[in-house]
Amino acid sequence: MVSSKDVANRAGVSQSTVSRVLNEPDRVTESNLEKVRNAMKELNYRPNTIARSLVNKRTKTIALISGPIHNPFFVDTTTSIVNYANENGYKTNVFFANDEDNLSIYETVLSAQVDGMIISSIFMDDPIYEDLISLKTPYIMFNRKHNKGGDFVEIDNEKAGEVAANHLLELGHRSIGFIGGPLYASTFYGRHAGFMREMQRNKIPIDEHLIWETDTSEKGVKEAVLMMMGRKNKPTAIFASTDSIALFVIDILIELGYCIPEDISICGMDNIRISSHHSFKLTTIGLQSNTNLGRLGIEYLIDAIEGDQSSQKPVQITLDPILYQRNTTRKL
Repeated sequence: MVSSKDVANRAGVSQSTVSRVLNEPDRVTESNLEKVRNAMKELNYRPNTIARSLVNKRTKTIALISGPIHNPFFVDTTTSIVNYANENGYKTNVFFANDEDNLSIYETVLSAQVDGMIISSIFMDDPIYEDLISLKTPYIMFNRKHNKGGDFVEIDNEKAGEVAANHLLELGHRSIGFIGGPLYASTFYGRHAGFMREMQRNKIPIDEHLIWETDTSEKGVKEAVLMMMGRKNKPTAIFASTDSIALFVIDILIELGYCIPEDISICGMDNIRISSHHSFKLTTIGLQSNTNLGRLGIEYLIDAIEGDQSSQKPVQITLDPILYQRNTTRKL
């Protein structure tokens, strides 16, 4: 097995220089950097990452705890996170949690040695928050956040709910359905609260039979849609509080024989990549184009890992939502 001593001999430098190239390349001259890297390539040298982590107390590994994989939002953000981490020399251990049970995943991640954690599955009153703080390991929450604050990047969910309600009201809709996820998650809580507040502000009577909290699965969404559309006073529009839910709703309604938006308008939330697909062009609410909460979160996390943690201020970023009016909503 090729050793760092062999690399040093081939490059004509000291073994300590090889060590600095591996652990602190900024402290090595360009000339020596090139010599060592060429020697590594020629000798097919593979550094012992475990030994290196013991020396510098770094594993170059990040844990990502994402939301459920059936939601394309989490697929999009996971891709951005993994790609950015990889570009910066970090491996990413990815875990997809569901909203019924995330405890087992937290236990696995918190017992592992990682340089940082990026989390999108936390609940507003999640007891795991105290463990995150006590670990002293850099972390950031994205999309969702805890009631006690901490480090997070999010969209303004309450404002997004208001924007959705206001958009549909301006189109002349008054019987508007709402389909969301569990209200113990800040995303769904905020979107529901904002939607309800805007309806009340406009003095629109709210039919509680058109307000549905689901587990966000296709089965759960289908049950909500069937109950809504089985009523005498059917909704003329639905605000689906994620694009994933909106896509389920559209598919179910088309299967039932409805036309979108001629028979019923649908507004989603998140502006995932597929939402602009030319086959349906979903009206939705999201961030500015090319802004990805996962990418934003991983940038801040790696900055925290590599910076002076004792002087770092909390990261608490809430971004304004934007309405993307496309083809699934229309004026009555």
